[in-house]
Amino acid sequence: MTRPARRPPPTCYNPLVRVAMGGRRLRIGLVAAVVFIVDLLTKQWISTHLQTGQSIQVIPGLFSLTYVSNAGAAFGLLQNQTLLFIAITVAVIALIVTYGRRAARQQPLLGVAFGLQLGGALGNLLDRLLYARVIDFLNVRGFPYIFNVADSAIVVGGILFALVALREPAPAPPGGRDA
Repeated sequence: MTRPARRPPPTCYNPLVRVAMGGRRLRIGLVAAVVFIVDLLTKQWISTHLQTGQSIQVIPGLFSLTYVSNAGAAFGLLQNQTLLFIAITVAVIALIVTYGRRAARQQPLLGVAFGLQLGGALGNLLDRLLYARVIDFLNVRGFPYIFNVADSAIVVGGILFALVALREPAPAPPGGRDA
């Protein structure tokens, strides 16, 4: 059995051009880096400019920035289990790095999905390592929980992953069409 021909390496080494040309590993890393940096900067701004519990109305009656800290998982579950969350996050990051590279070669949108999830996981991991809690601040009226950029990226990455998975045709059964 012969292997499919590999694409030649890009002739341009500009990272933005490589992304456009299909640099899958770069796509995951670039998306993850952007999410991580935006998450870090927004959490730093919130913790510098607001007191815990303080809120600033951004869009009155709809959206505010409210500084809270969360020592639990999503939605405040399992409070004060920092070591457990760190271990789970490290395992998830390892899975994303291992599986994400392979999957992104076959489906470019998966590179974006895994990049969003990786950046979000790294952002919340840094908070847990430094503070044993996560800084949350995005407060949407009608939504019962306050969250952060990392959480948003993880959720959007998960939705994108699900959409790609639903769009992909089911693999053919081994041994023929009706096996």
